[in-house]
Amino acid sequence: MAIHSHILHNGEIREAGLPLLTAGQTGLLSGWGVFTTLRVKDGALFAWERHWARMQRDAHLLNVPMPANPNELEPLLMRLAQANGSANCTLRLVVVRNTGGMWTGTMPNPCPFDVIALTADSKDWGESVRLNVQPNARYAAGEFAGAKILSWAANLVWAERAQCAGFDEVILLNEHGRVAECTSANIFAISGNDVFTPPVSDGCLPGITREVLLQELRLPGIRIQERGLTVADLEAADEVCITSTTRDLLPVREIAGKPLGKRAEVRERVTLAFREFMRDDITRRLVRQSGVLA
Repeated sequence: MAIHSHILHNGEIREAGLPLLTAGQTGLLSGWGVFTTLRVKDGALFAWERHWARMQRDAHLLNVPMPANPNELEPLLMRLAQANGSANCTLRLVVVRNTGGMWTGTMPNPCPFDVIALTADSKDWGESVRLNVQPNARYAAGEFAGAKILSWAANLVWAERAQCAGFDEVILLNEHGRVAECTSANIFAISGNDVFTPPVSDGCLPGITREVLLQELRLPGIRIQERGLTVADLEAADEVCITSTTRDLLPVREIAGKPLGKRAEVRERVTLAFREFMRDDITRRLVRQSGVLA
C-alpha cells in the first residue's frame, strides 16, 4: 500500500517526503509506540472512539505518552484525508515515544512523543483467502499479548513467508497449539448458527471489527461469542472467515492446502448487519460534522 503525498506530523499537514524524523527518537529505533489502522468512509473515521480507547489501553501498558484530547486529533485526521483527496481510504495513526531507553538523541524541540498519520488507497483483499499455519507464534501468557505495538517485524516476516509460498495470510498459534489470530486479522469459525472467535486470553489482538461483532450485533438465531479454537475446529467448521478494519468478514477457502466449508448464509447475515452498523456510525459522524461546520 503506497502512502499518499501528504502526512500528518504533530498537528501539521506536511509533504510525505520531507525529513521530519530523527535517528534519536527512541520509538523509531526500538519500536516503542502504538498504532491503529482506521477506515475512512465518506470523509469520516469509522469507530474512532473504539480505536482511540484501544490505543490508550496499549499506550498505558507500554508507558507511551499520548495526546490528551482525541477530539482535537479527529478533525486533523479528516483534514489529512481531504488533503490527499481521499474520502474513502485507509488511515494509519502512530504514536512514537521519543525519550527513554538506551539510545536517545538530541532533538531541536523535545517532546515526549510524535503523532504521525498517513493514508493510502484501501487494499482489495479479493473474495476469499488461503491461510497457512505458524506454530508458537503467540505467547498468550505474556504481559503484552494483545497489545498493538510498533514492534511488528515478526508479523511482517510471517506474512511475507506465507505470500511467497502462495498463501494470503497465516494463522498464528499460541504456545498451547490453539488458534490466536492472523498477522493482521482476527479469525472466526462458523458452526451451525454459532460464530466463534478465540478469546483475548489465547493471545489475539482485540480488533475493532471483532469488538463490534461481539458487543454490538444481535441477530435472531445467531450467537457470536468467544471460544478457544484449534486448527481442527477450523477445518471442521461450516465456514471460516477473517476480520479486520478493511476486510469486513472475508471468507477463508483453504488452510494449509485443505479446502474448507463454504456454507455462507450465517456469514452473509453477519456481514450485512456489520455494514449496517458501519453505515449508521458514519451517518452520525457526518451529521455531527455538518453541524459543527454550519
